Amino acid sequence: MEEDRNCNCQNNDNMNMQINMNIPVINNSCGCDNNDMTRKEMLKEIKCLKFAVVELALYLDTHPDDTKALCLHNKYSKDLKDLCDKYQKVYGPLTIEYPCNKWRWLEEPWPWEGGVN
Repeated sequence: MEEDRNCNCQNNDNMNMQINMNIPVINNSCGCDNNDMTRKEMLKEIKCLKFAVVELALYLDTHPDDTKALCLHNKYSKDLKDLCDKYQKVYGPLTIEYPCNKWRWLEEPWPWEGGVN
């Protein structure tokens, strides 16, 4: 992968530190293995990872040479993609861009109708 060639953070031991801007390292905030996560826990983790990716991107706009932040951004982006793919295979699309064999948007209640938040 291209991001791996540009990143000197192949060793995940460096991921256990906080970077200068005080964005904490996300270590599966629900405290469970990805294989044992419920739908609600997966959505919560997806929201956390999306937040971290966006915040790190904003930070990198002003600190482009911060290699720890770049490594975290790459790691969280990959984790987010993997978790979104896993969620969408089981529960259906999170976004309109996800390809599916069946149009599933109307199968469950919307959040304001008591659906998953």
